[in-house]
Amino acid sequence: MSPANPPEPVATTDGAPVVTGAPAGTGAPVPVARAAVPRPAGVPRRGAQLFAGLVLYAVSISLIVHAALGSMPWDVLSQGVSRQLGWSFGTVTIALSLVVLACWIPLRQRPGFGTVANVLVIGLLVDPFLALLARLPDLAWPAAAAMTVSGIVLNGLATALYIGARMGPGPRDGLMTGLVARTGRPVRVVRVVIEVVVVALGWALGGTVGWGTVGYALAIGPIVHVLLPRFTLRATPTPTPTPTPTPTSTPR
Repeated sequence: MSPANPPEPVATTDGAPVVTGAPAGTGAPVPVARAAVPRPAGVPRRGAQLFAGLVLYAVSISLIVHAALGSMPWDVLSQGVSRQLGWSFGTVTIALSLVVLACWIPLRQRPGFGTVANVLVIGLLVDPFLALLARLPDLAWPAAAAMTVSGIVLNGLATALYIGARMGPGPRDGLMTGLVARTGRPVRVVRVVIEVVVVALGWALGGTVGWGTVGYALAIGPIVHVLLPRFTLRATPTPTPTPTPTPTSTPR
């Protein structure tokens, strides 16, 4: 699933702010307005928002990939591996997510429920969505461009939804934050290095790089910056029981 990068605070999928990041790639960190106060929400509400975001994320990936005008950075790699191995795009997406999660071990990152859901929901849904889009007639360039733009905007909404649920970082988010913690390098530098490597490798393997890739990198940060404060939730605090006062005898 899973490269304009203003030096602003960012938030990863678990909602924890990180300093100065580059919002790009699948599940990328995005600038966050610190003034926004997360709304309290229970697990069902946060879980519903998480899954809605992940489903829409899979739809957005499918739209951008099908338009074939340039995929998101990590999807360029998924496309390249898929073409070399003959595996489906969704299968490769899951496989790469597991490889990335394995890289968490030396980085001492801990997955959450949202991490597992990110891998499975997006990986399992993207192939059916691509199959539905494949039934469409061949797209003229204006239609492909409109599909790409729609996919980028939808991806911004999906990102705000699943990050705002704050139920655990996505695999690629965790890789980035783990490397930042271990190396001490700025988020911007680590993000750019990771995604340049990913795009270059994916392009060499046959992935699609184009204006859609660049457009995504430039647009996703501002889109999520606007939407994330509106969808950021926090866990409802567990009420602390009030101790019952022990009755005492009143002197007569």
